Amino acid sequence: MADHAPGGNPAADGTGQGQGLNFRADAFSPEQLEAGRKLFASSCDFFYAAQALDHLPEPRGEEFAFAGRSNVGKSSLLNALTGRKALARVSHQPGRTRQLNFFQLEAAPLVLVDMPGYGYAEAPQAIKRDWQGLMLDYLRGRPNLRRVLLLLDARVEIKTSDETVLELLDQSAVSYQIVLTKADAVKKTALTRKQEEVRALAAAHPAALPEVITTSSETGFGIDELRASIAAFA
Repeated sequence: MADHAPGGNPAADGTGQGQGLNFRADAFSPEQLEAGRKLFASSCDFFYAAQALDHLPEPRGEEFAFAGRSNVGKSSLLNALTGRKALARVSHQPGRTRQLNFFQLEAAPLVLVDMPGYGYAEAPQAIKRDWQGLMLDYLRGRPNLRRVLLLLDARVEIKTSDETVLELLDQSAVSYQIVLTKADAVKKTALTRKQEEVRALAAAHPAALPEVITTSSETGFGIDELRASIAAFA
């Protein structure tokens, strides 16, 4: 959902984790939600992987890049968005994704880009440097990149690495939106605090959009709204 407070669902009383979450969905009209549903009802397929800027594919349409810490749930969110169980490979090994993976939507010239995860503790320093260099090159040099979706885990405090990436995104002057993941694993009161914290975080960064979208790949919570947000560019 886009940046709204919890509704009055009696089941969401803070006693259970992610039980009965009920947020207002008035940020998007029924027509916008339907456009998002239609867009992601079509096929979406992997078509390219790149490890360096000079290996990027020719632009096929507007690109939406998904960034976040390792194990934030990027692959799960991509799978939930597209309704595919294995479009993006879900791994329990931090830092497995070390390249830019491109996925083409069939219904419109839109491309989803899975960026390498950051902040994984066991990765060699050289890989961390390679990831940062590739990310910066891509953000600054990709003319058809329309938005970065920065995923933050609703269960975890904001890390130094998150702050670093926010600053890099500001410096790159690319529009980005914060998306909270794994909302089903957080109690209502804790989730409300997290949303307030993240809204304040977004307000402190000039390139960040003010709206925060809260999602759960496990339950489908917020997925329709995220689809509608992306479909606005179709």
